[in-house]
Amino acid sequence: VFGFFKGMSFPLASIAVYNSVVFGVFSNTQRFLSQHRCGEPEASPPRTLSDLLLASMVAGVVSVGLGGPVDLIKIRLQMQTQPFRDANLGLKSKAVAPVEQPAYQGPVHCITTIVRNEGLAGLYRGASAMLLRDVPGYCLYFIPYVFLSEWITPEACTGPSPCAVWLAGGMAGAISWGTATPMDVVKSRLQADGVYLNKYKGVLDCISQSYQKEGLKVFFRGITVNAVRGFPMSAAMFLGYELSLQAIRGDHAVTSP
Repeated sequence: VFGFFKGMSFPLASIAVYNSVVFGVFSNTQRFLSQHRCGEPEASPPRTLSDLLLASMVAGVVSVGLGGPVDLIKIRLQMQTQPFRDANLGLKSKAVAPVEQPAYQGPVHCITTIVRNEGLAGLYRGASAMLLRDVPGYCLYFIPYVFLSEWITPEACTGPSPCAVWLAGGMAGAISWGTATPMDVVKSRLQADGVYLNKYKGVLDCISQSYQKEGLKVFFRGITVNAVRGFPMSAAMFLGYELSLQAIRGDHAVTSP
C-alpha cells in the first residue's frame, strides 16, 4: 500500500507554501492590474479577461520557479520502483553493470545527489516543459473558475455559495489537468531522465523520440486519471481558499469597520 505514496513526503511538506504563493500571486496580480486599469483603488475592481489571463500567466511562471525542484524530486523518487536493468533494456549488458539498490535514499539525499552531480541547474531539469504546461495550464485553471463561479451564482447573491465554489473549482481543475496532460507527459519524462543515463536532449527531442516510438497516443497517457484527480483536488482547494478568505475578511470587518 505504501508504494502508492512513494516520493510524497517532500511534496506534502511543501504543498501548503506552494499553493499559497500561487493563489496569492494570481489574486494580487489580478487585483493590481484591475486597479491600475481603473486608476482608482477599489475594494472589488471589475475583472477583465486580459487581467485574468496575465495574472494566470504570472502565477504559472512563479509556480515553475517554486515547484520545479519539488516535482523533480517527487518524480525521481517515484521512478525508483523501476529497476535499473529494466529501464535500460536497449543497452548492451556489458555496457553497464546492473544496480539493485536505489539511487536515492530519500528527499534530502536526492537533492544533494542532484546538486553534486548536475549543479543547481539540475534541480530545474524539465523546467521548460513545465513552463509550457503550467502557463497555459493555470490560464485554463483560474479563468474557467472565475467565469463558472460567476455564471453559477445568481445575480441577487453578493458572492458564490460554497456549492458553487466547489463545483466551479472542480470543473476548472478537470479542464486544466486534462488539457495539460501532453506537456505533463513530456515534463515527467525529462525529469525522470538522468537518474542513470540521459536519453533526451531537450523538450523537442523528448517529443520526437516519444512520438517515433509510441505514437501520438503517448501524449494523452493518463489523461483520464488527471481529469478525474483534478476535480476533487481543485474543488477542495478552491473551497478552502474561498472559505479562508471569507473568515479572514469577516474578522477584519469586525475589528475595522
